[in-house]
Formats: sequence, structure tokens, C-alpha cells
Amino acid sequence: MEKKELLYEGKAKKLYKTDEDGVLWVEYLDQATALNGAKKDAVSGKGALNNQITSLIFDRLKDEGIPSHFIEKISKTEQLVKFVSIIPLEVVVRNTAAGSFSKRLAIPEGTSLAFPIVEFYFKEDRLDDPFINDDHVRVLSIATTEEIQEIKALAKRVNDALRTLFQKAEIRLIDFKIEVGRDTDGGILLADEISPDTCRLWDMKTQEHLDKDIYRRDLGDLVPVYQEVLQRLAD
Repeated sequence: MEKKELLYEGKAKKLYKTDEDGVLWVEYLDQATALNGAKKDAVSGKGALNNQITSLIFDRLKDEGIPSHFIEKISKTEQLVKFVSIIPLEVVVRNTAAGSFSKRLAIPEGTSLAFPIVEFYFKEDRLDDPFINDDHVRVLSIATTEEIQEIKALAKRVNDALRTLFQKAEIRLIDFKIEVGRDTDGGILLADEISPDTCRLWDMKTQEHLDKDIYRRDLGDLVPVYQEVLQRLAD
């Protein structure tokens, strides 16, 4: 397969066309960002780690029957994915209070929630990705009522699978963000990535951060932490 012209360059990835219809080529970048890009640094080795972690997780989710755009990992920093039309939502699932959720509702970080909460954020950098509800999603014509329910059900299935996967690695899944898209038939698929960039992960025994909060909160070096997550998942 041949990589063609660049279609998109984001904060952490580049997306290329290929010579095969409906297949895109993703390259993960050695870049860390936070606060919607306000904080940004080059971090050698990060792209390879996120690509490998995401590829491993998507393969495990496929085993659970969870549909995604992922096809295969083709190098340490690259993978092939199916073309999907990304729905402009960040879908966040929370199992434990942390981050903006704790600040917004004055619930101490680390407080287990009675049940997983699914939140929507409008994916629009100009508006700082605001928190929105189901009615906002419908008014903005982002998704139909039926699609909203399908997205929430998919997010909960992903949550169940990820909690089991991370628990085996002695990692506590605090919360995570996913993106979804429509395939050419209009079906809803999991898209983008699942990595310590998009998940809040704590060590089960020490409660130490194993995610991008290391970078976001200036707690230390990101790469050894991501290496630890990859190693535990691969064991």
C-alpha cells in the first residue's frame, strides 16, 4: 500500500490518503499538548508509544466485538484505519471523579461514582470544546436521537471492556475520552485513539498517575510512564 497526500495534521497525528479507497494512513507524532494546545512540547518516543498502545487496545476491543475504524499497525509510529466521517463530539466516560469534573461539581478527586457517567463535549477549538447535553447535540444537528443512544451504548461497552483490560494490568481506569464516526453506510464506529493521552489512569496500589496528567500537571517525564502502561498491557 502506498501513502499519498496529507489530508490533515492535528496536535498528535497526521492523516494521509492511500492508494486504496476507504483506507487512511495515520502517523503518530512526537508531540505532547494540553489545555487545548496552549501547552505544547516535542517529546521523543511518544508517538511510537501511543501508536503501539492504541493498536493493542483496538485489537483487544475487536475481540470483544466492538466496532472501530482500526485496521492494523504497520510500523512503530503508523497504522491503517478505515475512512469515517468524524462526529464533532468528544465522548467522555467517567468512573471516578477527577480533573474538570471534580472542579465543576466540587467532588474530591478519587471519589468513585455510583455508576459510569457519559458526557458530551462539542468538538470545536474556537469554543474551547464546551460541555453540551443531548438536546444541544440534536439542535446542532450533530447526531439524531437514535445516534445519541447508540453512541452512549458504544461508550459504555468500551468502558466495560477497558476497565477489565486495565484491571488485569493493575491500572484503575478513572475516565477516558473517545471519538466516533460514521462509516460509508452510516454505521457508528469507534475512531481516533485510546491511549494515556485520552485516558486518566492510576496505579491501583499507589494511585500514581499513569497518563497525560504527568505532563499536564508537570509531575515528571511522560515517556517512562507510557512505557510502563504499554508493558503492563502487553504482559
